[in-house]
Amino acid sequence: MTFFGLHFQDIVFYTLAIVLLFAALRVITARNPVHAALYLVLAFFTAAGIWLLLEAEFLAIALVLVYVGAVMVLFLFVVMMLDINLDKLREGFWNALPIALPVGGLMAVEMVMIVGTRYFGADKVAAPPAQPAEYSNTAELGRVLYTDYLLPFELASIVLLVAIVAAIALTLRERRESKSMNPADQVLVKKADRIRIVKMDSVVEVPSEVKTDTKDAK
Repeated sequence: MTFFGLHFQDIVFYTLAIVLLFAALRVITARNPVHAALYLVLAFFTAAGIWLLLEAEFLAIALVLVYVGAVMVLFLFVVMMLDINLDKLREGFWNALPIALPVGGLMAVEMVMIVGTRYFGADKVAAPPAQPAEYSNTAELGRVLYTDYLLPFELASIVLLVAIVAAIALTLRERRESKSMNPADQVLVKKADRIRIVKMDSVVEVPSEVKTDTKDAK
């Protein structure tokens, strides 16, 4: 099925690509951080659609569930709670522009040189072959991950483990201003240790007006 000389799959790809580029551009140009985060969610959705066209169903659903469903929701929650002062963040923007423009231009030239038609053209990268109905994208990804890329996968897991341990160590370090409780002491506490009833005579405070009238009477 073709429309205007293009296959339906090509039309879907170009549509998703245009939306993805627009959303990515709005992420860095939106003045409101909440709007930028919402545009990033749109970019993730369109990227997942492109991965579906490449028959990478597992990566597409992982992108939607992990990044859109968890990371971006947490990011939006933090941004809306912090109430960031945008005017203060924009201070010094024009002062850094002379350095930012050459660095950004250099990065753009490098990306064009790498992600160009020389290495990633239509004649360089072949279309994925058609797979049978019983083909499992998840099983194939797991097979490649634990055979051909086992060492990088293990190295990445070690790096993440070190990061988790470091985050816990930084969080649980003793601070003078922080207050903590010992659960063992809370469990062993007795009723008599929590409250003590003391009997004492009641004291009635005399209002100041009554004291004044008594002095005048004397």
